[in-house]
Amino acid sequence: MTTAILNTDADIARGVAWLVSADPGLARAAAATGPVRLRRRPPGFAAVLTTIMGQQVSVASATAIMQRLEDAGLTRQDRVRGCREDDLRACGLSRQKIRYALELAESGIDFDALPDLPDDQVIKTLTAVPGIGQWTAEIYVMFSLGRPDTFAAGDLALQEAARLTHDLPARPTEKALRQMAEAWAPWRTVAATLLWQYYAVVKSREGIST
Repeated sequence: MTTAILNTDADIARGVAWLVSADPGLARAAAATGPVRLRRRPPGFAAVLTTIMGQQVSVASATAIMQRLEDAGLTRQDRVRGCREDDLRACGLSRQKIRYALELAESGIDFDALPDLPDDQVIKTLTAVPGIGQWTAEIYVMFSLGRPDTFAAGDLALQEAARLTHDLPARPTEKALRQMAEAWAPWRTVAATLLWQYYAVVKSREGIST
C-alpha cells in the first residue's frame, strides 16, 4: 500500500490553500510566513539516526555528531551493527544514545519496505525500537516519507504556534493539539510545516521561547 507524498513546493502550496480556506488561525499564520517551504530528507536508517541524535541537544551539537558519524562511516545500518561502543563514543554519543543507535541498527527494520506501509504501521514499526518515540516516528513519516497527513502533536514549538495563531489561553497539551489538528486533515503535515515556519518568524521577531 502506498500513500500520496509531498514532493514539490506545488504540493505544499495546494495544502496551504486548503488550510487557509478552512482555518482563520492558519490563514493568519500563512500571511505572516509567506510561501511555505517543502521539508524533505532522504528516507532510511540515517534519517532516523539523525533524529535520535537531535534529541535533547542543540542543532549545532546534533549536526557535529552526525558529521563525525558520517566521517567514520557510521551512518549505515550494517556498519553501526558491527561497530564497537567505543567507535560511537568517539563520535560524541552519550551512553544512552549509543544504546539507541545499536538498538536501531539491530532492529531488523527493512527501511526499503516502509514506504509501502500506511502511516500508522510505519509509526508502530519504528516506536517498537528503544529510543524512538511517537515524535521521532511522526517526523520520519512526515519528512522522510513525505506523507501529507501526519502531525507531531507532542512538539513544543507546534503547541506554542497553535496557541499564538488561535489565541488560546495556554499552550495546548499534546492530546488537545492532536484533537485540534483533526480539522486539518488531509493536510496535517502541511499544517505542521506552516506552524513551524510561523513559530520561527515569531520567535525571531519577539524572542519567545518554548
